[in-house]
Amino acid sequence: MSLLAVGSMAFDAIETPFGKVNKIVGGSATYVAYTASNFIKPIQLVSVVGEDFPKETVADLESRGADFAGVERIAGKKSFFWSGKYHLDMNTRDTLVTDLNVLADFDPKLPEAYRETEYLMLGNLDPAVQLKVIEQMTRRPKFIVLDTMNFWMDIALPGLQEVLKKVDALMVNDSEARQLSGQYSLVKAAKAIMKMGPRFLIIKKGEHGALLFHEDKVFFAPALPLEEVFDPTGAGDTFAGGFIGHIAHTHDISFENMKTAIIVGSAMASFCVEKFGPEKLKMLTRYDIDMRIQDFVNLVNFDIQLV
Repeated sequence: MSLLAVGSMAFDAIETPFGKVNKIVGGSATYVAYTASNFIKPIQLVSVVGEDFPKETVADLESRGADFAGVERIAGKKSFFWSGKYHLDMNTRDTLVTDLNVLADFDPKLPEAYRETEYLMLGNLDPAVQLKVIEQMTRRPKFIVLDTMNFWMDIALPGLQEVLKKVDALMVNDSEARQLSGQYSLVKAAKAIMKMGPRFLIIKKGEHGALLFHEDKVFFAPALPLEEVFDPTGAGDTFAGGFIGHIAHTHDISFENMKTAIIVGSAMASFCVEKFGPEKLKMLTRYDIDMRIQDFVNLVNFDIQLV
């Protein structure tokens, strides 16, 4: 079994109502690697970093099963940098700085050993980059998951529509699902989006949980009520890492197993928000993960007797 994760490896500066960090490691591929490594190894990474990306982070991820053969380090240049400030509700934020740096010219090149991977996670990047990765595969993966956002819908919709034809599952939030489909009802939005190509659609609703759609089936997973939320940055990528990590580990792409994958992803995302950046993810044990998943089971499991 193998998992290929494509995405950014970067630095973030984050301010929330509960604290502030001026520079912390982030990026979609980073969060996916830290999360999915709890379920599957190796994780083949495809990304680009500058000479400033910490070697200790690389070593830490390698120790967890990440393969950096597909990560290009460019001398004399800086890694992607993002800065944002969250509002009190923690669901909305203002982007303060976006410096693409090495990501501006990212041209993914898959090592030969990556080209027959079974599971592919395409992080939130330019659709043209996502398509280049798919086209370099010598054998179609068993399951391809795509993450995207409203930014690409605004500036690269034709490219996004093209790559949607080639993936199995799409991950978006509720506002992005409405924008992409032109439908306000999420049920109608899901039907419209699945006609574009993906057989499965996951709509993330932040603190209100996540929806999984497939054909005429719908599954809802709640979010775990948390006492403290410090930083939502990376929660979506952590969700994706838990989801695809479970799928790759179980080698099962049935709708029933994806229900479990949604719960696993939600559980991992609930850890992510408890500290800044991926710091909480670095501390997790298998026991922690199992207990958190059980919390989700307890949250929704009940007996009812109709009279």
